[in-house]
Amino acid sequence: MLPTEPHHALSEFIHNHPRLLILTGAGISTDSGIPDYRDRNGEWKRKQPVQHPDFMRCEHTRKRYWGRSLVGWPVMRDARPNQAHAALAQLEQHGHIELLVTQNVDGLHQRAGSARVIDLHGRSDRVICMSCDFHCSRDDVHQRSAELNPAFTRFRAETAPDGDADLEVDFSGFHIPDCPQCGGILKPDVVFFGDNVPKQRVIDALGALESADGLLVIGSSLMVYSGFRFCRRASEWNKPIAALTLGKTRADELLSLKLDAPIAPVLQATLKTLTSTPG
Repeated sequence: MLPTEPHHALSEFIHNHPRLLILTGAGISTDSGIPDYRDRNGEWKRKQPVQHPDFMRCEHTRKRYWGRSLVGWPVMRDARPNQAHAALAQLEQHGHIELLVTQNVDGLHQRAGSARVIDLHGRSDRVICMSCDFHCSRDDVHQRSAELNPAFTRFRAETAPDGDADLEVDFSGFHIPDCPQCGGILKPDVVFFGDNVPKQRVIDALGALESADGLLVIGSSLMVYSGFRFCRRASEWNKPIAALTLGKTRADELLSLKLDAPIAPVLQATLKTLTSTPG
């Protein structure tokens, strides 16, 4: 049992605000082996991820991205939901979740059984062509990359967030798989840094927040505006905000409840408390 019993405070928050909008970030998937971006102080742990404008205009950036993905993507592809994902799926089944909005692109919430999910930043297991309407699976592109670049398949490196890897080699000879339909640029179906979240996703998420009793943030520093906006709007609408995450968040001064504690144990204990308490 955690010494400060943070699950009691979270159970009370959920009991008093039974229909919640949940916002999750990278911290919920670290127990699944997917690294996060920031440290406890909200600072970058690594160099910043690839920027959308650079990816689109610079061939070398694309070579580097897809080359590093040969190392990093299998780790993300093979990750499995952890106890935190499972607990949220159970909370949804018990009627406590109006909608789950995730900043992650790993699809682990759905694999854990959550049904009402908005992938705010898209899904890394899908690839799109930036010139035509071609779509395919990330595994298809991964296989083509390996076939085009057998020498690059021998590299090993530490895994980085979202299918990246801390690999620094000469990527000039890397052959980028292009769109088999039009020859255009292929890109994971995710919102890279420097790009905009599709408007309808934001509208749908804000609509759910408006009808929810409160907002619960899990595993996010909220340093990126696409997530922070929901805290700002909840505050404007006088809706209570709780956060379960390790370290500081951009919204600390807006929070009604801040729990700086390990995510999975707290959620598991919270679920047990809520489901064993009559009413």
